[in-house]
Amino acid sequence: MSRISKNVILALFTLTSSAFLLFQLYYYKHYLSAKNGAALSKSKGSRIGFDSTQWEGWFPVAENMGFQCLKTESKDPRLDGIDSLSGTEIPLHCICKWATHAIHLVVFHGRSGSYLWHGHLRLKGHIDRKFVPFQKLQFGHYPGAFDRPELQQVTIDGLEILIPKDPVHFLEEVPHSRFIECRYKEARTFFQQYLDDNTVEAMTFQKSAKELLQLAAKTLNKLGIRFWLSSGTCLGWYRQCSIIPYSKDVDLGIFIQDYKSDIILAFQEAGLPLKHKFGKVEDSLELSFQGKDDVKLDIFFFYEDTDYMWNGGTQAKTGRKFKYLFPKFTLCWTEFVDMKVRVPCETIEYIEANYGKSWKIPIKTWDWKNSPPNVQPNGIWPISEWDDVIQLY
Repeated sequence: MSRISKNVILALFTLTSSAFLLFQLYYYKHYLSAKNGAALSKSKGSRIGFDSTQWEGWFPVAENMGFQCLKTESKDPRLDGIDSLSGTEIPLHCICKWATHAIHLVVFHGRSGSYLWHGHLRLKGHIDRKFVPFQKLQFGHYPGAFDRPELQQVTIDGLEILIPKDPVHFLEEVPHSRFIECRYKEARTFFQQYLDDNTVEAMTFQKSAKELLQLAAKTLNKLGIRFWLSSGTCLGWYRQCSIIPYSKDVDLGIFIQDYKSDIILAFQEAGLPLKHKFGKVEDSLELSFQGKDDVKLDIFFFYEDTDYMWNGGTQAKTGRKFKYLFPKFTLCWTEFVDMKVRVPCETIEYIEANYGKSWKIPIKTWDWKNSPPNVQPNGIWPISEWDDVIQLY
């Protein structure tokens, strides 16, 4: 890059306060009532960086400096389906080019759970597809979620700017940052058809399940173990953006290669005693921990075969083994009960494998040995192994 173009580009950065090197930090959070349907964050937020007036005023200044700029805005996806608010536009991306150079400004929005979200860079009909080589941009191919970084001030060519204090961690997040939004519009439709259970028992369970999920996430994150919402917990997120009030437990999935031998001790130290341990690391491992108010945490370990993934199940009184088959999947981020957590990216395939095509219809009676369409018999544990593979506490 020539010295002249570098100075011009660095001058452009002075227009953005609170910037990472190429990324403007912007905090944007709506206050919504839970009675609008799916539960959303109820906490009001403040904005960091420039407000909407500065966002609009930024472009004439950049263009006067010789830049050509393209900006994209969209409605906040959390407001989808709320007629009075769904038209609200928020800034997402700005691309400014000067000669052969381009700057991609990605707008990060603060969300509950202390993480940052950026939107999808959608090329609408009027956008010049040749403005820049969009396919080469590192951000915007899909929405993304990042841990909220601590910022530090650095000086580049005499210009003071802000960058993540741990840039390595930030860059490592990029290839694994894909974010899937909860289906808020569909969730509101669901609750119009199936009224939400507002009984004391249901709300008490949902509160306890939320606290249990938060404690489990804290424990697994401390161990560095990837996990995702599985089974009924995943269904609740995808179908109604909330915890199913009659599910009575919290379900998580973990790849067996991420298993760590100190996981049981870590949960016990967190105040969650082991309820049962079925299987072994080599085959059909399953752990269950007892939370408060009789809410339990079930952790299913997933194994990979050539054409599919699977987790096991064990019937304690007979030693019978079961196998639950899933099409192969990858992991994405989402927001659930004010947390940034993982879910299968191929969500509908995952849900339909476990619950069939009728997953939209609530079913309160469920037999884990027969109801799932993806279950199949997997033999019987040898009696000689029962002491190791069937442990009840």
